[in-house]
Amino acid sequence: MRPRPDPIGPGQESVWAYPRPAIAERTAAHIVIEHGGIIVADTRASVRTLETSHPPSYYIPPSDIAPGVLRRASGSSFCEWKGAAVYWDVVIGTIVLPRIGWSYPEPSRAFAALRDHVAFYAGPFDRCSVDGETVIPQPGDFYGGWITSKVVGPFKGIPGSRGW
Repeated sequence: MRPRPDPIGPGQESVWAYPRPAIAERTAAHIVIEHGGIIVADTRASVRTLETSHPPSYYIPPSDIAPGVLRRASGSSFCEWKGAAVYWDVVIGTIVLPRIGWSYPEPSRAFAALRDHVAFYAGPFDRCSVDGETVIPQPGDFYGGWITSKVVGPFKGIPGSRGW
């Protein structure tokens, strides 16, 4: 059952207008990730993925991620559109945020722009922002979208959304 999309206000996008299958597009939005007093990432050159019912995920180029904070984590997963993903821990001094990032070393052709870029779950960090606005993590324990006031749902991951 497809849910009823929330009303769209001025300057907003509905995740129900996003395509399926998903797409990747470059964005100049200012993405900042902070934790433990450190700027983990700061970019205006990310790639966002858009998929029906999901808030955007932002993939950050390695040059805009603080040196030395990424450590390859165990495990992998597979996306039917993007390909095989690997996972990353973020290490800041003695703080380890396990499997908080993911990337596609050999993405599918349609997602070539994601090669070597890393996306992050927003929830475990002290603050993640898009153009200065603190994001809300996408609901659920699997999805990595970032919710801002510029996107409206309802969003995949809420109770009852498994069949969307």
